[in-house]
Amino acid sequence: MITEKETVLVTGGAGFIGSHTTVALQEAGYRVLILDNLCNSDVAVLDAIAEITGEAPGFIEGDIRDRALLDEVFANHRIDAVMHFAGLKAVGESSAEPLSYYDNNVNGSLQLLQAMQRASVRTIVFSSSATVYGEPQSLPLTESHPRSATNPYGHTKLVVEEMLESLHASEAGWRVARLRYFNPIGAHGSGRIGEAPQGTPNNLLPYVAQVATGRRTEVQVFGADYDTPDGTGVRDYIHVLDLADGHVAALAYCRRTHNELLTVNLGTGKGHSVLEMIAAFEQASGKQVPYKIVARRPGDIAQCWADTEKAYRLLGWRASRTLSEMCEDAWRWEQSRGGVEAAGK
Repeated sequence: MITEKETVLVTGGAGFIGSHTTVALQEAGYRVLILDNLCNSDVAVLDAIAEITGEAPGFIEGDIRDRALLDEVFANHRIDAVMHFAGLKAVGESSAEPLSYYDNNVNGSLQLLQAMQRASVRTIVFSSSATVYGEPQSLPLTESHPRSATNPYGHTKLVVEEMLESLHASEAGWRVARLRYFNPIGAHGSGRIGEAPQGTPNNLLPYVAQVATGRRTEVQVFGADYDTPDGTGVRDYIHVLDLADGHVAALAYCRRTHNELLTVNLGTGKGHSVLEMIAAFEQASGKQVPYKIVARRPGDIAQCWADTEKAYRLLGWRASRTLSEMCEDAWRWEQSRGGVEAAGK
């Protein structure tokens, strides 16, 4: 717990990861100001956050590409640090609409960093992704693994990572955390906030949950001939609350250090296959989840999971919630859906 309230600007704070991190920040004693254009989230999440924490975060509806608005935000509020979640994140969509992704994710980050520079706010925690590793050359993935990108979304994350690295090297005083996280799932235990993708879900667990509720007929399993124990793809799934705690730990680390460039993985350090995920969700929900094996998707990899030792060594952080807890919380949220649809970011 911090002794004096500091204000954290959370871009994309009404989204899936941003809203859960806002809760974690407020519970840790920070004051939060959310900036979100609501392109993939719902303003009603603010009431849910207030219900969970007993305190409503500040909120400004706006876009990180709006230079004048950013200058106004920094001029009118004493901002101590920024957590940057405001980004488009669907891999398939990024291939269909690459310019939108470069505009929002890269140009938006550039505008934000320039505004921070003008306001002399030099602490930022950036929402990066394990997609910057590309095709794994070895497992588990360590932070020193070579970086590459196989789609425009991943490339935008890589470009912003490099932008932060260049800025940090060129100008003293910046405290930068680049958090590469793997596959966030689950929801807040209250059932008040969770992931609610618009349209067809791009990620496995929301799709499984919608099949369990009867909103969709079956899960398509893309490939069962990978070199894995059951032939289906293996990924590192992390509870969104563990992920949120990792962000708070990274911010605390930045506050304790000077001129720091921190790069860490946020994952569990172990993988689960698609069929394991389906079985775990069936156990948590008590519902049958029909699935159908179909052809592999181009660009998919067989296995991917994190080496998490650096995060534990530097931040004292380790994911603690089990796969069962992830599925139980996701099912509680899916059933609630009278709650708030905090989608996307």
